[in-house]
Amino acid sequence: MLNRDLFAAFQNLSTPLLADACLRLKIPLRLAPPGIRPLLPGFRLGGRVLPVQHYGSVDIFLEAMEKAGPGDVLVINNGGRLDEGCIGDLTVLEAQASGLAGIAVWGVHRDTAELERIGFPVFSYGAYPAGPRRLDPADENALAAARFGDLLVGKEDVVFGDQDGVLFATRKDVIKLLETARVIFQKERDQAQAIRAGKTLREQLRFSEYLRLRSEDPAYTFRKHLRRLGGAIEE
Repeated sequence: MLNRDLFAAFQNLSTPLLADACLRLKIPLRLAPPGIRPLLPGFRLGGRVLPVQHYGSVDIFLEAMEKAGPGDVLVINNGGRLDEGCIGDLTVLEAQASGLAGIAVWGVHRDTAELERIGFPVFSYGAYPAGPRRLDPADENALAAARFGDLLVGKEDVVFGDQDGVLFATRKDVIKLLETARVIFQKERDQAQAIRAGKTLREQLRFSEYLRLRSEDPAYTFRKHLRRLGGAIEE
């Protein structure tokens, strides 16, 4: 899928729906560490990963942008550091001018007020005033892959982000992942509408029946019950 198609397909979905779809499809659940959040409410990510390993200098970001495609998302491994804001206003402006769709940092940013004015999607642990004061040796694979928490992501991956966090998936899985998330979304919307119309979720899920069956067979789990009914919650 093209980046614009990925972003469009994600518009009415969410990372929780994609996470549920991963579980339903038995696709590895690849989530960024808790705490990675958008700079501003409403920021969203959806595009191919443009990986980069930061080592202290901004030139590695500029080099990555030289090879970027329209709508790519710059995914930065800064080791989860909280003691240096590895991107600021100029890097973000350059990413925007390069046609990128956003930036996800395993670390922190700076120049928050300017970034808010720019309005470009940035996801990170938060802000720290000081920039890098180090210059480590550059890895020859600095543009091939990026560590993000326990995950290793590369150009064969796509990334999605919203208020709940950041999720990665392989390109080969992304179409069925989005399709399954849409099915779950519609099922949940139907259930929510039924609740508003006066039919409780317990009624929809025949919860009294579940309790009776569980009392007869302790191995009868709620997830088994949901699979039988086709309910969206937990399945």
